[in-house]
Amino acid sequence: MASGTNTLVNPVKARMQSGTAALGMNIRIARSGDIVRIAKTTGHDFIFIDTQHSVFDIETIAHIAQTALDCGIAALVRVRSIDDPDTSLLLDNGVAGIVFPDVNSAEEARRAVDICKFPPLGKRSVAGGYPQFDYRAVPLKEAIPQLNDATLLVCMIETRAGLENMEAIAAVPGVDVIHVGSNDLLTALGKPGQFDDPELVAALDRAVAAAAKHGKFAGCGGNRDVERQARAIRSGMRFVTTQTDLSFLASAAARWTADLRRALSAN
Repeated sequence: MASGTNTLVNPVKARMQSGTAALGMNIRIARSGDIVRIAKTTGHDFIFIDTQHSVFDIETIAHIAQTALDCGIAALVRVRSIDDPDTSLLLDNGVAGIVFPDVNSAEEARRAVDICKFPPLGKRSVAGGYPQFDYRAVPLKEAIPQLNDATLLVCMIETRAGLENMEAIAAVPGVDVIHVGSNDLLTALGKPGQFDDPELVAALDRAVAAAAKHGKFAGCGGNRDVERQARAIRSGMRFVTTQTDLSFLASAAARWTADLRRALSAN
């Protein structure tokens, strides 16, 4: 989101609307706003803070999110579930969007909209004094429509039920992205780690088609292979997570020490 004016722009949504893919770094271990600057410098459009699988406190997330507001990339949070009580609080304090795991039906998608969007789309409570506007006193008749439009709502498809109801989920007003969680979906299908399996490929194609039909965007995650990610983007995926901060750190460190030991052994 762009702070400093009374006009909000979610950089992820803007990039997807332009027809290009938005790339996100999954955040598992970073606990500082510095990770936002690193994500931006390394070519990412958003960070995907994973509270489903890692331990974060709300104040830390708020500080990271407000750094993101000033850096021009989006801080999204994957909450623990559709029933996570902190969801609206995160949005009130600078988070640019929510990723809901395990969305299995249109009814659950509508609940997600109720939590994340203000009336008339949803039922989110009004706070006022939003960091997205640098805490300026923006009239609510201006602020509410902009916050609704700029708040990205992502529904993850990770189960057989979610797969069966994908088109109905995509049709729910207020949902922005249908995101296939490849690892969990493959595990639910009894095919863990089989990223080239025809059933997953078909699920990705269905997500692209369902999103296009209803004016939404399709995304995928869990598939940590550059060529597969490139194929997904060429097929129409517009919301793609690249890798976790943990894996980026571990792989770069391992490559460096291996190169150093190889260089030493050659002399």
